[in-house]
Amino acid sequence: MSTVIRGGTIVTGNVRGEIIHNGTIVVNDSRIESILPSAAGARASGEVIDATGHVIIPGFVQTHVHLCQTLFRGMADDLELLDWLQKRIFPLEAAHNAESVHVSAMLGIAELIRSGTTTILDMGSIHHEEAVIRAVGESGLRAFVGKSMMDLNDLVPRFKEPTASSVSSTLSLARQWHNSYDGRVKYAVAPRFVLSCTDALLHEAFDMLDDFPGMLFHTHASENRNELEAVQKRCGMRNVEFLHHLGVLSDRSCLAHGIHLNASEISMLQSSRTNIAHCPSSNLKLASGIADVPLLLSSGINVSLGADGAPCNNTLDMFQEMRLASLMQKPQHGPTAMPAEQVFGMATRSGAGALGLGKEIGTLEPGKKADLVVLDVERIWNPVDCDGSPYSTIVHSGSPENVVSVMIDGRWLYRDRSFTTIDEEALLEGARRERKKLLDRM
Repeated sequence: MSTVIRGGTIVTGNVRGEIIHNGTIVVNDSRIESILPSAAGARASGEVIDATGHVIIPGFVQTHVHLCQTLFRGMADDLELLDWLQKRIFPLEAAHNAESVHVSAMLGIAELIRSGTTTILDMGSIHHEEAVIRAVGESGLRAFVGKSMMDLNDLVPRFKEPTASSVSSTLSLARQWHNSYDGRVKYAVAPRFVLSCTDALLHEAFDMLDDFPGMLFHTHASENRNELEAVQKRCGMRNVEFLHHLGVLSDRSCLAHGIHLNASEISMLQSSRTNIAHCPSSNLKLASGIADVPLLLSSGINVSLGADGAPCNNTLDMFQEMRLASLMQKPQHGPTAMPAEQVFGMATRSGAGALGLGKEIGTLEPGKKADLVVLDVERIWNPVDCDGSPYSTIVHSGSPENVVSVMIDGRWLYRDRSFTTIDEEALLEGARRERKKLLDRM
């Protein structure tokens, strides 16, 4: 069954920056069959969609998210990282059960889809990871998922698990769910951060990559100055330096944040081809700092974007992350730093590259997966000049209000501003109920 989407401005997001006005995309099953400069020659055995006046972009790829925390939105404001974890997040995660994790994940997934995100790298909690995976699978989202691995915890000592249990449960989850749901769901081992993991846990987590092609290593690093001081005290090294010492940096490693880095650490990231997930809103809200993204990019490091979690953001909106990623660098590096087209690439193509999916998603090209978003850019800002470059409109003016439809794997999950796989009313009712129960348990 094929679908023809015609008449829109197609922002391919490819390395050549091609933009096709009044173009046509032909989708066959889960992939893009062709992209044409007009509707001529386009044939469909299914539906034909008129996208005249709309902009079609690759789906956003977020490389650091915590779906299990969506239910905690607004419950951990005005705290820096270690206090945020100790006073709110770890106790809240410890109070989760399978039902509250599932509804939390579904809430986050709904927010992600309706704001144009089609793929995520998610870090769960210690327990109930199956509930996150089930939510992702049911919804149709594309994702890397992984339970949080923690065998140390000086902040909340009861919230951890023995090394052997963390490793064995992670291995069991990977065996069951890596490449599940027709390949949409893949596994990423997720040791939380250096302060919550023994050396043995970090080693064993990374070693699992050898047995699972396409698996990723996902952790936090160099987010907060107090965190760095604690790592230095315990390990005798800076954060990234220690990860390099352990041998867990590679092109299959994605480090969230990477704010406080010295020249030696940047060189280690570059030589190992390690990916950095930049989280602008979270970095600001937790007062963690501003990552020197222009320096990272000029050093040849792949930098992508993520919203992090709802209680440290407090949205999962990639439009907001793109705008902040651009604007927060300009006072330090000048007005030409982080132009809109570059930031758009971080939100799409660079994210796909960080996940090892550059041949499958991240751009609109024949043969790639049909993960795309249809935008009505004039819904809020009218008139808008998209006859030239639409990047400024998307990055600096865009919002979830501009998202009309979202397709993942050739399937419409959000169509004409309505979900096709999620009962929004029932989800909100369930979220209210589970949130109250969770707070009672806490």
